[in-house]
Amino acid sequence: MNIDFKKYNDRLVPAIIQDNTTNKVLMLGYMNEEAFLKTNQSKKVTFYSRSKQRLWTKGEESGNFLNLVSIAVDCDNDALLIKVNPQGPVCHKGTDTCWQEENVSDFGFLSELENIIQNRKENAENEDSYVASLFRKGINKIAQKVGEEAVEVVIEAKDNNDDLFLDESADLLFHYLILLQAKGFTLQDVEKILRQRHKAE
Repeated sequence: MNIDFKKYNDRLVPAIIQDNTTNKVLMLGYMNEEAFLKTNQSKKVTFYSRSKQRLWTKGEESGNFLNLVSIAVDCDNDALLIKVNPQGPVCHKGTDTCWQEENVSDFGFLSELENIIQNRKENAENEDSYVASLFRKGINKIAQKVGEEAVEVVIEAKDNNDDLFLDESADLLFHYLILLQAKGFTLQDVEKILRQRHKAE
């Protein structure tokens, strides 16, 4: 791996730390060549601390180590992307990341939709929405809707109308997200099981 440590006067390159599972950016540190070599040798991410003016292995005091998964260098050979499996909170303030974000998987718009559904569930008695009405009708009605939409997906899968198939697929996924919330779960819980199965193969 060709890293241009000489590009900067202090011979330090930025190292972006990313969770290997959730893909969340956890923190930013700096490495010199010695820190890079020690990281590869120990498999614990080590930085060069500009404040302490020495090598510093993340977790050496707190026990919250960053276990190395992989290192990639950018197109200019002067910045690193380091994927890790973190042990505990990453920020010295006790938060998951240095941006005060929760270190959980982000499913894009689906995560946003989950939050909306959760809000509808929490306010089901006072909201006049389709989702709120389903929560008021209870788990049996919600489960029934998932079953109905699943049948529609199967029917459309046998035809050649892609638009209808995708529409019914969206309906199924939407109602499944509602069912997960009704049971007290989220996509993250399902993802966890899928990851465990993948590791077991």
